[in-house]
Amino acid sequence: MATTDVTLHEAAGGLEPKRIVNNMSIQVATVNGSGSQSSNTVLLRSIFQMGVPVSGKNLFPSNIAGLPTWYTIRANKDGYIARKKEIDFVIAMNAETAQEDVMSLAAGAAVLYDEPLNLNKLRSDLIFYPVPYDKLVAPVCPEAKLRKLVKNMIYVGVAAQLLDIDVAEVEKALRKQFATKVKAANLNLAAVKAGFEYAAANLTKQDPYFIQRMDKTQGMIIVDGNSAAALGCMFAGVTVVTWYPITPSSSLVETLIEYMKEYRIGPNGKATFAIVQAEDELAAIGMVLGAGWAGARSMTATAGPGISLMAEFAGLSYYAEVPGVVWDIQRVGPSTGLPTRTSQGDILSTAFLSHGDTKNILLLPCSVAECFSMAQEAFNLAEQFQTLVFVMSDLDLGMNNWMSDPFEYPKESISRGKVLTKEDLDRMGGFARYKDVDGDGIGYRTLPGTEHPAAAYFTRGTGHNEKSGYSERPDDFEKNMERINKKFETARSFVPRPELMTNGKTKIGIIAYGTSHWGIIEARDQLRDEYGIETDYLRLKAYPFSREVHEFIEQHERVYVVEQNRDAQMLSLIKLDIKPELVTRLRSIAHIHGLPLDARSVTDELMSMEGK
Repeated sequence: MATTDVTLHEAAGGLEPKRIVNNMSIQVATVNGSGSQSSNTVLLRSIFQMGVPVSGKNLFPSNIAGLPTWYTIRANKDGYIARKKEIDFVIAMNAETAQEDVMSLAAGAAVLYDEPLNLNKLRSDLIFYPVPYDKLVAPVCPEAKLRKLVKNMIYVGVAAQLLDIDVAEVEKALRKQFATKVKAANLNLAAVKAGFEYAAANLTKQDPYFIQRMDKTQGMIIVDGNSAAALGCMFAGVTVVTWYPITPSSSLVETLIEYMKEYRIGPNGKATFAIVQAEDELAAIGMVLGAGWAGARSMTATAGPGISLMAEFAGLSYYAEVPGVVWDIQRVGPSTGLPTRTSQGDILSTAFLSHGDTKNILLLPCSVAECFSMAQEAFNLAEQFQTLVFVMSDLDLGMNNWMSDPFEYPKESISRGKVLTKEDLDRMGGFARYKDVDGDGIGYRTLPGTEHPAAAYFTRGTGHNEKSGYSERPDDFEKNMERINKKFETARSFVPRPELMTNGKTKIGIIAYGTSHWGIIEARDQLRDEYGIETDYLRLKAYPFSREVHEFIEQHERVYVVEQNRDAQMLSLIKLDIKPELVTRLRSIAHIHGLPLDARSVTDELMSMEGK
């Protein structure tokens, strides 16, 4: 059978039911804290190891345990990895949500469920597979306390049998998951086999969904964005990390701790880095600036509430011109909001974070590979422009599993920017810390400890002149602020350029950024294949905007800015940047409920706004 999407062929009794191969969305509904993460990861990796493009989205509550959680695996032969709006195959393990999960499905979907739930009585237009999990797990796991955890592996085995997932790949994925726990691996493998054998003997395949081997994941890896970011920061040469735990950024620093312990211990057995858990986010960013001023490559990781607390120190960095990197793994706000849902809601506030006139550099990764590479770019830009650089990731990218090609080893060396050495000062005789010598707005600096009487050792957040002396003179303040603004304008030529996908023959343009990218890729194909509408696409990678953004808007009659917030925050930034006469060309497509952006929602909204 070919790996086409839907196939019909002649059989002895007529036409065989359609086969939908490598194109499905599997949703596992469980309870938070039940140990389903391991089972779901094994299921995801098994499909990935069979060469099928796959992605995993975890929708979990903000409490520790007990509330409903959903994990969605999308397998797609064409490589689409955005969230799919429709669910094709449900594994219903949570009695509290089972009825709602079943009632939300489209006709023809399959439901694998715990037999006592009697879900087959709810609808007649779905395919039901009852499984007596408690009966199957008891002989596999004699220890009653462990059965709740091991039971999840039963559904992995059942799903493997029903979907044609190679059980050898399941075992391989399982042993990877429990790499250091052989006894646990054997126990869970027994549960997988129990489920597989039960399904083979007792369940008749009725749904059309199958997984079949492909070769589209050869050499690829699966990793979450926070782990990729941590690895990138280590390669970038970070030496000081200060943080306060907050969902969904905590795993970035926790992973970085493990990396640094393994790779950043000196020959004498001592750490060559400092990672400090501060008492709050305000203290964390203060330490970042102290370390940055002292010459360290320093960073913190946080989410929206932490960003809000960091506003005052962000102003100090901007005005005193101290480098540092902040990772914002965005979640839904305002206030506590939905701390375990994804968003792009911090864009506008972070761009102008602090009081007074400030403009901050933002980097906008869309993939785990860019979490790795932009980590290095962030530190180089922070030191080049002597300011904070914010890397605007989100929960979907940071905490979920993504396919990726292996990361490229950094080719560019670390750039410290305009740092003067003792030899430089001997030659020059002295320097003015806040003077624009080169016309780019960026002054020269020295690091504390530079052995020269002309080296600067003091900086201030109050009014100052070119030599860093205290000043309340209006002309000194105005001159300084205009120079700092020139730095921002200079940055337009150094931040990552946007990605352009264009044929130059359409009146409709789309602008998006971050994880919205994956929904846009699929939506553009839907618009072309279903409606005959061609679109051009520009993916933003950074703020301030480069000239390509202006040119893209000028070239199109209508430009749809797609983002995951209510107030069209990126569109607002673009409006402030472009010619006034171009503003009317912009349209907003907002996605605000905290679930990762799906293509169908974009397609439907754009078609509605086009009046079709």
